[in-house]
Amino acid sequence: MSWSWMGADDGDGNAEENEGGNEMGYWGNKDSLIFLIDCSKSMFEGAKDEKPFQLCLKCAACTMKNKIIGSEKDFFGIVFFGTEKDQNPSNFKNIYIYQDLDMLDAQKILDVEDLLKDCDSFQDKYGHSSDFSLNDVLWTCSNMFSNSAMRNGHKRILLFTNNDDPHKNNQSLQRQAKTKATDLFDVGIDIELMPIKPRIGQFDTSLFYEHIVGEVDEIDRSTMPDPAEKFEELLTRVQKKQYKKRPLCRVPLQLGGGIGLGVSVFNLCRAAVKSSYVNLDSRINEEVKIVSKLVCKTTGVELLPTDLKYFQCFGGDKVVFEKEEVDAIKSAGDTGLTLLGFKPRSLLKRYHHIRPAQFIYPDEKSISGSSRLFTALLKKCSSKDLVAICRFIPRRGASLKLVALIPQEEELDEQNVQVSPPGFHLIFLPFADDLRKLSYEDAPRANDDQVEKAKDIIKALTSTFDPLDIENPSIQKHYNILEALALDKDAPENFEDFSEPNKVQIDARLGNLATEFNDLVFPEGYVHDGKGKKRKATTGGSSTSTKRTKNDDSNPVDVKEYATSGTLNKLTVPVLKEFVKSNDIKCGTKKAELIEGINLHLGLH
Repeated sequence: MSWSWMGADDGDGNAEENEGGNEMGYWGNKDSLIFLIDCSKSMFEGAKDEKPFQLCLKCAACTMKNKIIGSEKDFFGIVFFGTEKDQNPSNFKNIYIYQDLDMLDAQKILDVEDLLKDCDSFQDKYGHSSDFSLNDVLWTCSNMFSNSAMRNGHKRILLFTNNDDPHKNNQSLQRQAKTKATDLFDVGIDIELMPIKPRIGQFDTSLFYEHIVGEVDEIDRSTMPDPAEKFEELLTRVQKKQYKKRPLCRVPLQLGGGIGLGVSVFNLCRAAVKSSYVNLDSRINEEVKIVSKLVCKTTGVELLPTDLKYFQCFGGDKVVFEKEEVDAIKSAGDTGLTLLGFKPRSLLKRYHHIRPAQFIYPDEKSISGSSRLFTALLKKCSSKDLVAICRFIPRRGASLKLVALIPQEEELDEQNVQVSPPGFHLIFLPFADDLRKLSYEDAPRANDDQVEKAKDIIKALTSTFDPLDIENPSIQKHYNILEALALDKDAPENFEDFSEPNKVQIDARLGNLATEFNDLVFPEGYVHDGKGKKRKATTGGSSTSTKRTKNDDSNPVDVKEYATSGTLNKLTVPVLKEFVKSNDIKCGTKKAELIEGINLHLGLH
């Protein structure tokens, strides 16, 4: 399942620990990634800023910056092979461990950036050699994973090279490398090839590397991802915090009659926040531990939890409770979902949405057979277009909620890759006490001309929009400044604020529509009263009409002159309507129709 849920947060900022362990395999562990970079002479050939080795270092630097923000506890390492010098615990020749597999820090990123700026000195520091064994290279990476101090989760090796047949004339080394790659696959270490186009010809994976990254038949080879897309993905700066993929809670879903099933509740989406601040002691620069104590206001004696009581005011009196009594009052029943009945989906209104929805999926571990019963319920609700109404208590002490379960069947794309998982969206419903009746003041109604002009504006500015393409500018600015301070940069990197409107494009699409709309809604004679309303302007005790339906006699408009010069579109609709009415011209009420009718009347068409 390729789900995109966020971390375990209940929507109110209260994170819950997973009581039953990690349900999704390696998701609960830390990711371990090794950049395996070919340092043969051919990787340093090309233009000054387009050398393959420089491209690999750029990918490494971007990946490190993304990881140190998104998942700073993941492990990362860099290994060079094809070097003249060697540095590794097994003393393999032509293999240099540039950075051990460990957690990232600012200094490691600075080291990679310094090497990127000074690639010309690589020959003197490390040298080049084609006399290496890929079997020894993979063995070195395997030992790095094995010797890691933490429990590795997802283990990956990204292999960068522009040589599609490194052991062309040595069948023994080819066989050893293929065997070692198979062994790594068996122990859960993934090898992903990042091929770089050589200066002459194309990179042919069928010569050697298809046996290293896995067997590729003729059908699969045609659908392999473009290497350029892989590099573009690695070079993309995605400053985004990653959260553990774990359920918010595991609860039973009671259907009645003693029938129940286990479900896991997930958050599909939640607001991203900046990392929290930590207090440091200014003298020793170490983290300060905050200890809170309750002290009696009268005596100054420190209070123990047993010394505390709670009260609520009722009728002017303090009603005192013990802590156990408060807990009993808060308890509204057993935790879980309890089915109350079914309703047509059409009865669920937009204004019923009071907080972000959650998602439930069957939990086979808690109750055996939950998946089969859950699937039957899902299919039946989908076929009948029904929603299940339930009472929901997520955990002990939590308040009771009314929820609606909206079915969602599995969706697959053309390659049979899951787009949407099967399950129920858990929609929180309001109680009768939560709904309010609002009264609105009478407001002016728009006429047909104003409505049509507004439609034209909406049509002109309508475009495709996806909120997932817009990053939070506040968070991006925070991370850029934090990165600049940690890496001793003079200024933070510039980032593009996609929430800023494109004024040039908007003006080009609108043309004169905005001016025409403003003339229709706020014609001459309107004056703002400072309270968000428009009032009539007064001159010498008399007021002008709220609509300009007649031309000012002191400044008459020569419509014929405008028509002759082809500038009728500069006149407002009321002026055009007045001319049409006075000359008994039969035409529509839209501005374009008025202009067409006047031109026909004057014989200009």
